[in-house]
Amino acid sequence: MKATIVDLRYKMNEVLKALDKRETVTILYHGKVKGKIVPTDVEKSIRVKDHPFFNMDEDDKKSVAQQMEELRGSRFNDI
Repeated sequence: MKATIVDLRYKMNEVLKALDKRETVTILYHGKVKGKIVPTDVEKSIRVKDHPFFNMDEDDKKSVAQQMEELRGSRFNDI
């Protein structure tokens, strides 16, 4: 999709719909290309086991439950 600066101002809903359809939006200013808006990669996500928290202490052989218990401390046990 191609959009002018005026389109961005008054027809932003159409621009957002184009991004939802995974289209790249080319921005024109006085008929010349000024930039592009590229849709993000929403599908990309990390698995829980690859989260940095679970590798923060690789040498420590404690389970996740044990680490969480240490982090929570007595505050969690008082409930």
